[in-house]
Amino acid sequence: MSLPVLQKNLPDDMRRSRALPGIQPEGGPWLRVDDAYAAQMARRIALLEGRADDVLYLDPEALPAVQELLEAALEASLDLGFTRGGDVVTCPDGRKVDVSSIPPLEALGRIFQNDFVLMERRGDQHVLTGAVLCFPASWRLSEKAGRPLTDIHIPVEEYTHDLARRVQRLFDGIQVGRPLWRFNQLWYQDPELYQPRSAAEPRRVGSGLKEGPYYRTERQTLLRLPNSKAVVFAIHTYVLARADVPALT
Repeated sequence: MSLPVLQKNLPDDMRRSRALPGIQPEGGPWLRVDDAYAAQMARRIALLEGRADDVLYLDPEALPAVQELLEAALEASLDLGFTRGGDVVTCPDGRKVDVSSIPPLEALGRIFQNDFVLMERRGDQHVLTGAVLCFPASWRLSEKAGRPLTDIHIPVEEYTHDLARRVQRLFDGIQVGRPLWRFNQLWYQDPELYQPRSAAEPRRVGSGLKEGPYYRTERQTLLRLPNSKAVVFAIHTYVLARADVPALT
């Protein structure tokens, strides 16, 4: 049995609870590398090689937006310990990835700790048109692929119709070069990063933040791509053992 993949610390700005949707301007980098990079990437690569149909989705019409996202992420990564020589990216764990030899969604999944969910405006809502989702927190990509924003959040109890309208307005207002972010807080019995769950079998939620030995939180950064105008969720997952969880206010 493999050891759990855990971080030891949280960023300081993720130690305070906020009411939904909890959106605020992103003051730091929209991509991050932490102490669990190598171990998380090993798990990501295993999923990409063994469960590609479960962790990758692309509407063919979204390919230009995914290619744009890959270039934006590679540019942002140069300040995070990555290097690039032509099409070959050298990662902080020493791996080399040739981005010309694999599809752009897979390249994103093999280079970055983040999961990426692409939302594009179709009619009056944003629709999920592409994703690399190796670390789902109790949802299935196959059930959300191609669906609009309001449908994606239906199983979330606090996600009322009024909140859904506010979130759609927020998506419409995201500006290029001004990313936003939020985070969630969950307790799990199992530290496994790959936690798919059908909407027909929702995860049992305990009382507040006092249940389970593992604390799981996602830093969800939202940014708009300048050319395609797609909105991207860049999701960085942290899992900490209870003993390492800082005081949360």
